Amino acid sequence: MKQLLLTSAVTFAALNMTTPIMAQEQSLIVAGGCFWCVESDFESIEGVTDVVSGYIGGHVANPTYQQVAGKKTGHYEAVKITFDDDVVSLRELTDYFWLTIDPTDATGQFCDKGDPYRTGLFYQNAQQHDVFKASLASTAQNKPFDADIVTEILPASTFYLAEDYHQDYYLKNNLRYKFYRFNCGRDARIEELWGSVASKKYH
Repeated sequence: MKQLLLTSAVTFAALNMTTPIMAQEQSLIVAGGCFWCVESDFESIEGVTDVVSGYIGGHVANPTYQQVAGKKTGHYEAVKITFDDDVVSLRELTDYFWLTIDPTDATGQFCDKGDPYRTGLFYQNAQQHDVFKASLASTAQNKPFDADIVTEILPASTFYLAEDYHQDYYLKNNLRYKFYRFNCGRDARIEELWGSVASKKYH
């Protein structure tokens, strides 16, 4: 019996030594105005494995884009970012998020105004809440502009996936996307606030 237990222990230890450790995946939910743009800004970052567009924070279940765009459901256009935190950390992605938005505008983002286009960070646990708060404090202290940051840190509610035609819109309709982004003044305003457009290296 002792010999059997010893053999089992050795086998178990050997399996543990040869079994690869799986990547530690987390998800981050942010709202930064038009979700096409936010998806584009995050999707090519090393360590990010998936980015999907959706809706969060409203009072209507399973909202459609038409309902959300009508500005009566209370939803934000948001993205859910899945990432390997062995490659890129939650703090790094949060710090980057600030550089991709206008955090001084409580009414929307760039040419888009109203509830769907507000900015926000949605924490899914206490650790995310603490990381978001620390990142906000650091950004507020070091920002190169005088205006206050009004982006809220909020508890995550149900994230509803947006319709298929919104997913990877910047890839499926590249010319229309670029025309929209330029005419909405997104990068011009970001450069005015932050001095450069951090996401340009990923476009």
